[in-house]
Amino acid sequence: MADQNATAPQWLNTAEMKAWRRYIIASRRLIEALDSDLDSHDLSMPDYEILAQLSDAPDRRMRMSELADIALLSRSRLSHRMKVMEKAGWVKREACPSDKRGYFAVMTAKGWKAIVAAAPDHVESVRTRFVDHLSKADLEVISTIFARVEESLRKDGSND
Repeated sequence: MADQNATAPQWLNTAEMKAWRRYIIASRRLIEALDSDLDSHDLSMPDYEILAQLSDAPDRRMRMSELADIALLSRSRLSHRMKVMEKAGWVKREACPSDKRGYFAVMTAKGWKAIVAAAPDHVESVRTRFVDHLSKADLEVISTIFARVEESLRKDGSND
């Protein structure tokens, strides 16, 4: 008979559970609030993130596969968001000439106007809902912590 303790989970202690629950609740509420703050621009957080990534890309275009990786969306979820965003006139898809199966996501002029209009309000929202509650030292610690977590997730391949 196999040792039952060999597969037993390493349960979280009180401090670990408190930190984990506070992180989960705060992060979900923060994303929900930031999403709500974009309502007046008819954008969601995923829409904003896609437009932000495209606005920084050369010629405001990016391979769909690369955009999915950067925006942390599955390819099917990105495809769905792109359909919604195409309907709104913010983006278009263009076939990749060098890869018959590949597509580019391309920001339109209307998409550029949308991100330019929303960015000041979004930045203010991020500042008042997140940054203003933290000291300079807090920001450095959070950045260090999440760089370490992200690196671990990338090594594990858990971001797919």
